[in-house]
Amino acid sequence: MLLHIVARGRIGRSPEAELVDRYLKRVTWGTRVTELPDTGGKMPALSPGTRVVMLDELGENLPSKTLATRLGAWRDDGVRETRFLIGAADGFDDVDRAAADMLLSFGKATWPHMMARAMLAEQLWRAVSILANHPYHREG
Repeated sequence: MLLHIVARGRIGRSPEAELVDRYLKRVTWGTRVTELPDTGGKMPALSPGTRVVMLDELGENLPSKTLATRLGAWRDDGVRETRFLIGAADGFDDVDRAAADMLLSFGKATWPHMMARAMLAEQLWRAVSILANHPYHREG
């Protein structure tokens, strides 16, 4: 299954970009990152059956194992792409939220968009490692 991050804003050459690259290189599933301008730009076309996960302050604050289980179930159900959307500074509106398959939050704190991208990349690596029974993830 392709894990596709579609993010508003350019990450450029930064410490956050290095973190995103570091974690996504470890993911054994296909990955892609698409950057869009803060406003406008064309969202890549959605293939049928794509799951859309929107990073949003109103989303679920999931434990890593639960996120891994959900991604694994989608993969096992034949989902070919899960698309993770990171919005601009003003986030998403109710129409956008209603179109998502899942809203995901990294807690009640507000995170800079570039940090959210790095945290998402790490969580994707963690989810894939959990599903592969890799020792990276430790609970307790």
